[in-house]
Amino acid sequence: MSQPPDAPSDAPPDAPSDAPDGDDAIDESTPLPIAPARRRARGVISNRSGRFDLTREETHDGWDIEEERPAFQTQVILQPARRIITRNASPDLSFDRSINPYRGCEHGCIYCYARPSHAYLGFSPGLDFETRLIARPNAAHLLESELRARHYRVAPIAIGTNTDPYQPIERDLGIMRGCLEVLERCNHPVTIITKGTLIERDRDILARMARRGLVQVGVSVTTLDARVSRVMEPRVPLPARRLQSIQRLAEAGVPVRVMVSPVVPALTDHEPEAILRAAARAGAGAASWIMLRLPLEIADLYAEWARAHFPDRANRMLARMRDMHGGKLYDTQWHVRWRGRGPYAALVGQRIKVAMRRNGLDGKMPALRCDLFALPLGDAAQPSLFWSLPRGAGPA
Repeated sequence: MSQPPDAPSDAPPDAPSDAPDGDDAIDESTPLPIAPARRRARGVISNRSGRFDLTREETHDGWDIEEERPAFQTQVILQPARRIITRNASPDLSFDRSINPYRGCEHGCIYCYARPSHAYLGFSPGLDFETRLIARPNAAHLLESELRARHYRVAPIAIGTNTDPYQPIERDLGIMRGCLEVLERCNHPVTIITKGTLIERDRDILARMARRGLVQVGVSVTTLDARVSRVMEPRVPLPARRLQSIQRLAEAGVPVRVMVSPVVPALTDHEPEAILRAAARAGAGAASWIMLRLPLEIADLYAEWARAHFPDRANRMLARMRDMHGGKLYDTQWHVRWRGRGPYAALVGQRIKVAMRRNGLDGKMPALRCDLFALPLGDAAQPSLFWSLPRGAGPA
């Protein structure tokens, strides 16, 4: 949603969203309701405070005048970054660096593990995460500058490990495409995670990079049920459309895997076999999966959402999560947080393993090449008279 082979199908955000949760009992206090018309096509029910905020509370002004309250509109803040390559040392990730052109995500997936990172910006992981977005307009320029740093040593860069680089605002801003153009010029390997079909716009670059062994793509398909998808990930292209993206990327020669991510207990846990079968038919060459995670603020947001949209099974959805985490909704332990433990988690994992093998999706993605990395001399305004200079292909 993509990463180097065998990496988990989602990854932690730039800020450490997997800090210990402490007492993970759900906050049963009810925030003032946000009318459905005001949050139309949004994922969460409320705009609960982040863990670093003072409590957000709306109060009546005392006047007996009915006020018209506007819907939440998407706001994009253009905020130049100081650095663009983020490093991580997580022992359960197979990449050590990533790029995130955007903070916040208009796709609005209720389960998004990146929601807690919005609290570091002073925003709510709730509706703010979906409506108050930050874009890094200088991402491509910074990327080239950081690749040219004397100490830089090449290794695959993961894009989309926090928020989706192909969310709707990319259509107008083109920040992701600018980053791909830099990586192509430098022959730098990259992995991409997305749910956005806008990736098809960049098939020209991706196909050229694929011919040199420089790119892998992971496309997340959480469910095949359009109705469930619409309430769970409201501004993501429908599942059938994402399968079409897998097909178009595969036809262009781009290595692509399907990410059954996340599996949502008591809601989508009956679907992995069907998803894997459909993705294999579309041309996916590999697969990965992950169980639903509910770190920090996501637990309360998810419980609100489940009770609003699936009242008949909400308690069962939460009980399954506790079954996998020793009575808690989430366990931050390395190598456990992705898939849980216990009989239920083991059964789901075994089913998926068998389905991957049955559909020919249990192999690894082709290895990415690091030996082609080369810094182009000159620029578009002043082309160089010399060949590109290879550098930094070895270990640090």
